[in-house]
Amino acid sequence: MRWGGQQLEAEDADALPGLASRHDLVRSVQTPEFAGITFHEVLAKSALNHVPGSSNALPFGWTINPYRGCSHACVFCLDPETLVLMADGRQRPIWMVKPGDEVYGTQVVGRYRRFVKTRVLAHWSTRKRGYRISLGDGTQVVASADHRFLTDRGWKHVRGSMAGADQRPYLTVNNKLMGFGLNGLEQAYQAPIHTREYRLGYLTGMIRGDGMIFHKSYSGADGRVRPIHRFRLALTDAEGVNRTRLYLQMEGIETLTRPYLIATDQHRAMTAIHTAREAQVEAIERLIWWPPEPSDQWLTGYLAGIFDAEGSCSQGVLRIANRDPKIIRMIELAMETLRVAYVNEGPNRIGVSYIRVSGGLPSRARFFELTVPAITRKLDIAGRAVKTDADLRVVSIEDLGVEMDMIDIQTGTGDFIANGVISHNCFARKTHEYLDLDSGKDFDTQIVVKVNVAEVLAKELARPSWGHHPVALGTNTDPYQRAEGRYRLMPGIIAALAASGTPFSILTKGTLLRRDLPLLQAAAERVPVDVAMTIDVFDAELREQVEPGAPTTEARLATVRAVKEAGLNVSVFMMPVLPYLTDSIAHLDTALSQIADAGADSVAYSALHLRPGAREWYWAGLEREHPELVPRYREVFGTGSYAAKEYRAWLAKRIRPLLRKHDLERQPRIDPATGVVRADIVGAIRDATLQPLRGASGADVAGAGLIAAELPAHAAAGIQPTLF
Repeated sequence: MRWGGQQLEAEDADALPGLASRHDLVRSVQTPEFAGITFHEVLAKSALNHVPGSSNALPFGWTINPYRGCSHACVFCLDPETLVLMADGRQRPIWMVKPGDEVYGTQVVGRYRRFVKTRVLAHWSTRKRGYRISLGDGTQVVASADHRFLTDRGWKHVRGSMAGADQRPYLTVNNKLMGFGLNGLEQAYQAPIHTREYRLGYLTGMIRGDGMIFHKSYSGADGRVRPIHRFRLALTDAEGVNRTRLYLQMEGIETLTRPYLIATDQHRAMTAIHTAREAQVEAIERLIWWPPEPSDQWLTGYLAGIFDAEGSCSQGVLRIANRDPKIIRMIELAMETLRVAYVNEGPNRIGVSYIRVSGGLPSRARFFELTVPAITRKLDIAGRAVKTDADLRVVSIEDLGVEMDMIDIQTGTGDFIANGVISHNCFARKTHEYLDLDSGKDFDTQIVVKVNVAEVLAKELARPSWGHHPVALGTNTDPYQRAEGRYRLMPGIIAALAASGTPFSILTKGTLLRRDLPLLQAAAERVPVDVAMTIDVFDAELREQVEPGAPTTEARLATVRAVKEAGLNVSVFMMPVLPYLTDSIAHLDTALSQIADAGADSVAYSALHLRPGAREWYWAGLEREHPELVPRYREVFGTGSYAAKEYRAWLAKRIRPLLRKHDLERQPRIDPATGVVRADIVGAIRDATLQPLRGASGADVAGAGLIAAELPAHAAAGIQPTLF
C-alpha cells in the first residue's frame, strides 16, 4: 500500500469528541488509494462486544468489530458551482448550501413523482475526476463518474460499463434526464437586484400594481381648503412591503410602517407602508413614470414588482392579473425582452387580463431566476409533478481529464435538484451517531479503525474468566471491507481466536476474505470455524441500486468456491430478501442454482428487516427507484420494522422447496420441542451458553421466514442491507 501523499488531518482527541470519549484517537489519515475517505486510527479499549439480551437466542454471545463505518459505499459529487433549487424557489450554488437548509427533492405520490421540500442533512467535499454532461436545452452539469441522475429509465451513473467490475447503469447519448433544466439561466446570485434601473422598475410594477396615491382637498369647519396627499402600500407578504420600503429609502423617501389588517379566520394579516408628506408623494410619482425606452434591467425589475403585487402561482401555473392596458402591455414587452414564454388570457367579462407564463417549469424557472421577486410564497412548487417539455436529452458526456474540487449534500428524500435535473445523493445509516458522527456521509467516509484490536483481543481471550464462547465477526460492519486491504487487522484477530481455542464465525460480502484462507484453514484445525458470504441480489442492475460499492455477485460466488476448495464449510446468506424485488420464483431459483454450483453447503434467508434509521432511507430509495412498489410495501410493513407474519410465511413456503431442490437446506437450529438452540448443530462448541428463544413456540418457528431458527451460527439480528 502506497503511503506517499497521505495527509494527517488530526492528531488529538479534540478533533472528534465522540471518538475521544470512547477510544484514544491516534491520528486521522487520508490517502490517494481511498479518495474522499478519512481513516480515524484509534486505540480500542476493548475488542469483544457482548451481544445484548435481545439477541441471546443466537448461538453466539460475543462479537468483534474492527471497523466502524464501511468503505464499500460510493461517494457522489458535483462541481461546487452547481445550482441547487432551494425551498424558497431560488437557486443557490451547492458550495453555499449547508446542513439545515431547506431544498427541493422529489418523492412519488400516487402515479407521479412530485417536488417536495426536504432538509439538507450533510454537506461535504472531495476531489474527483470531472465529467461535463450537456443536454439538448443547453443545460450543463459537471459531476464525478459515480454521480447518478434520474432518467426516464431510472437512475444512471455518469460512467459505467456493460460488463466486468465496473458494470452498472450509466448515461449514454439520448438518455433523457428528469427535471426542468436550466435553459441557459443566469445564476440567481448574479441577478441585478441592486442596480438603480432594477429598483425603479420594481417600484413601478409594485406601486402601479397594488399601491395607492392620491391628492385631494377638503374644506374645514373654518371654510379653509386643505390639501391631502397620500401614498400607501398594503400587502399580506412582508417581503414585498420591506423591499419597497428599502428601495424608496434608497431614493431618499422615508415611509412609516403600521399594521393595516388584523388576521382573522377569513383572511391573513396585512402590513402597510405610507406617507402623507406632499414632497414624498410627488417624488414617488416621479419614480414610477413610464420610461419612454425602458432598459432590460428596468423591465426585469418591473416584472418582479408587478408579480409581487398582482401575481399568483397556483398548482404550478404562474399568472399576473390587471385591468390597466398600459400595465398589461408593459408586462408583455418585458416577457418578450427577457424571452419568457407567455399567453395573454383576457380581457375577461370584467375587463381583467391574465398574463400566464407558458412552457412549463423551464419558463417558470427562467422567470424567477431573471426577475428574482421578493415574495417567496409565490415561488412554491411543492406537490408539482415532475413533468417538462424541455429537451433534457443527453447530447454529450465529456471527460474533463482533471481532478477537481467537488461537493455533495445529503437530503431527507435522498435527492435534490441540481442545475434543474434530479440528482441522487448519498444514503445514510445511523451507525455512526453514537460517535458524534452523522449517519450519512460520515458512515461512508469517516472510517474508525481499531488499529490495536488484535493485541487487545489477545489479552481479553487470555483472561481466566473467558469461557471460550463462540464469537461472530461481521454482525455490524464488514470485517473484509476495502479498508482491510490497508490495515490487515483480520490476520491478527484470526490468530488470537485460534490460539485461545475460541470458535468463531465470519460473515462478509468482501472478496478480500480469500487473502486469509490459509490462516482460516490453520484455525479450523484447532477450533470450529464458520464462514458465510452475503449474496442477496442476483440481478446486476438491481444490485447496483441496492449496494453500489460492494463486490459483484460473480466475485462473491467465486469467493464461495475458493472457500469450499480450501476445505472449509461455507454458507450463503440470502439476506435480505427484498419483497417484490428478489422474491420471485425465477430470481430465487436462479440464485440458489448459482449458489449450489459455487459449492455452498447451505443457504440462510430472511425477509427485509428495517430498524429505525435504516427504514427511512430504504423507503426514500424505494420511492425513487421503484415507486410502483410503495403501496405493496405499506401492506407488508405497515409502520413497523418487520415484514408481516403472513408475508414471512408466504416467503418460507416459496423458498423451502427450492432449498430442497438445490440441496441447500440447513437443519433447524431451534428444537421445536424445547425452544432451545440445538448444541449438536452448533458443532462441538464447548461451554456455549444457549438460551431459550423467548416467546417462540414450535409453530412460530416453523411458520416464519425471519426467525432465529433460520439463522446459522454467524447470524446477527443487527445485519442491515446497504440501502438504495
